[in-house]
Amino acid sequence: MPTFPLLRRYALFSTLLISACGTAPVNNGSQYEVKAGDTLYSIARNHNLSVSELQRLNQLSDNTIQIGQTLAVKPNPKAASVSTPSSKPTPSKPNPAPVASKPSPAINLIWPSKGPILQNYNGGSNKGIDIGGEAGSPIYAAASGKVAYAGNGIRSYGNLLIIKHNQDYLSAYAHNQRILVKEGDIIKQGQQVAEMGSSGSNKVKLHFELRFKGKAINPKPFLAQ
Repeated sequence: MPTFPLLRRYALFSTLLISACGTAPVNNGSQYEVKAGDTLYSIARNHNLSVSELQRLNQLSDNTIQIGQTLAVKPNPKAASVSTPSSKPTPSKPNPAPVASKPSPAINLIWPSKGPILQNYNGGSNKGIDIGGEAGSPIYAAASGKVAYAGNGIRSYGNLLIIKHNQDYLSAYAHNQRILVKEGDIIKQGQQVAEMGSSGSNKVKLHFELRFKGKAINPKPFLAQ
């Protein structure tokens, strides 16, 4: 496994996965310092903002944030323009019609393990699917891609493997007994990449997640039936 600083690993992981950990208290009423496990989504949610509002406040071009970075979480009142009594009211313009969000483009996945499903995706307490099996059972890459992370820096995920498939999709494989690939490796669909285990868990299982632009989505519709 490559030996680059642990903080860099946390920063990478936090931009790839939305952590289940809560966001730490704000530094003050208008700023927040990014902690390990934070994402734009979690910070925006905890400060009653949308992700786009948070990006606009901090002039961010994407969702990338770094541990220790200070973010504005309230508009600067000095930036607001104040109308004088003699100012004429500006005619209001109709709001443009909302643009419907496009569905996630398809990605073809194979099942990463042949065991029974222990728990399905629900979007809340479980952001993936849990697959049971025996310790040492093979774990396969659900799709071709490049290993973006291989390590155990996030305790609740145990030995964790993340494969980036393209600019939009990545898959995560948690609680492994052993990871058989390293960061930077090019992976083929169906290649064995790990062995099932119970690291970071109280039972042997594979926790499998599919992420689209960093957001967990239900992997089942994309898995070969």
